[in-house]
Amino acid sequence: MSNTQKTTNKRRRWIIGTVIALLAVCALGAFYVYRQGQALREQMTAEAGDIVTAFIGDLSAAATASGEVVTQRDARITPLASGTVAHVYVAVGDQVEAGDVLLELETADLQRALASAQQSLLIQENNLAKLLEPAAAADIAAAEASVANAQATLASLQAGPTPEEIAGVEADVRAANADIAAANARLNNLTSAPDPDALYAAQLELELAQTAATQAAEQHSTILVTEPNDFLSEDDLAEIEVSLRTQAVQANAQLAAAQEALDQLQNGDANSIASAQASVAAAVAQRDLAQLQLDQLLAGASAAQIAAAESNVAQAQANLDALQRGPTDAQIVAAEVAIEQARVSVQRAEINLERATLTAPFAGTVTAVHVNEGEIASGIVIELVDTHNLEVILSVDEVDLADLSVGQPAAITLETWPDDELDGRITAIAPAATSDNSALVTYDVYLSLGETDLPVLVGMTANADITTRRSEDVLLLPNAAINVDRSAGTYSVHKVTRNGDQPISISETTITIGLRDGQYTQITSGLQAGDEVMVGDVLPVFTFGPGNGDPGNGGPFGGGQ
Repeated sequence: MSNTQKTTNKRRRWIIGTVIALLAVCALGAFYVYRQGQALREQMTAEAGDIVTAFIGDLSAAATASGEVVTQRDARITPLASGTVAHVYVAVGDQVEAGDVLLELETADLQRALASAQQSLLIQENNLAKLLEPAAAADIAAAEASVANAQATLASLQAGPTPEEIAGVEADVRAANADIAAANARLNNLTSAPDPDALYAAQLELELAQTAATQAAEQHSTILVTEPNDFLSEDDLAEIEVSLRTQAVQANAQLAAAQEALDQLQNGDANSIASAQASVAAAVAQRDLAQLQLDQLLAGASAAQIAAAESNVAQAQANLDALQRGPTDAQIVAAEVAIEQARVSVQRAEINLERATLTAPFAGTVTAVHVNEGEIASGIVIELVDTHNLEVILSVDEVDLADLSVGQPAAITLETWPDDELDGRITAIAPAATSDNSALVTYDVYLSLGETDLPVLVGMTANADITTRRSEDVLLLPNAAINVDRSAGTYSVHKVTRNGDQPISISETTITIGLRDGQYTQITSGLQAGDEVMVGDVLPVFTFGPGNGDPGNGGPFGGGQ
């Protein structure tokens, strides 16, 4: 066998031995843990007369309280502006994610308002752009012409009228007087006495027309009462009646014309006279206006006219200066303010449009929907709870509050699943007591609820054991082995002293205690680890006699009773 093979076999044997040794140690450890656990279980169920052993272990104290499961976040969603509901996208029980659309209002009016605000913003921006543009040459030339015209008008007023201007207005007055004379002549001609011969002829014409009208009327009346005969048939009579009636109408018309002609000769034509009188009045008004202009021209310009002309010159010059200088700082600021106000209106319209769509503020479950499509949305429309961040609120008696603090762990069970324990921890303690009608003073204590696959719902009843204190590696003894003298406020045990395997004495030993729970009590003095104690608060009586020490025959030393 080579040296290499020897070395390999030696290493293999070493590894195998090491593995066997580790397995043996693990087996011994497991047996020790099993025996220790069995011993602890036996001590937990110790009864009077049993002997238990003080041991080193861990201990924690807990406070128990009940409460309910609540959500850390809930939302009662209200539209910021009322409106008609267009769509509802969720129902009670739906699961939603943050940002999901829950409800939409009708937006036609809001969209029109936004479009109007955007248009106003464009107008204000264009106004500022035009304000900042340099003046065009044509605008400056027009402004300069306005200044020149205003200055010329002022100079003319200050210089007074020229002889030519006076002569022209005087000519207007003379022409107006001539028009008055002509109009009066026409009026006089219409209102003067008629010519006697013409009046006689008109009267004669009227008499003849009257005679003709009377004869025509008599002939027509005669034919109306004439009966048909051998000479005139009914058709002939009808034809003659029509002819005579026509002649009577014509004779009456000639009579009216003759009467009107006579009236005009005697009284004149009313329409013509009225027209002539109007012509006279118009000519007089024109003459008065021309005379007024002449008087004003001869009087010269008034102080008010000169002041008005000077104001026109100043305004025209200011307009020209503004074009040449460009906008002032105040004008620019005013235009910028108008733009900003229009931009705010756009933002407000955009916000109003966005607010018409209600979204989930966080992931959760819809618990209530208060509106339907077509209804007016006002007040709370949708309610939502965050089922991903649940917590438990306990109602804790003020007596137990001193032992509680934020961060302490808790074991939580729900009435729905009493066998499933959930982890929790105190996250907050209410600073004020819960108000109710009872004399009991309680405080709300908030517990976080650990991850679980259980379908936990808001409002479920929860019970919690809160670990208030914890001590590690301390001397422990079952609660049943400790005797309490409440009047003296002391604690004691029945300590067992052995001689070999047989108890030789049992003595009452005073101890002090520390932390305790429902099973064990911490021993702070009076005992050591490994000391044995008999359970019970009355010392046993031992009788020495036959029995060879059989515990079943009278006690540990025989004959006990």
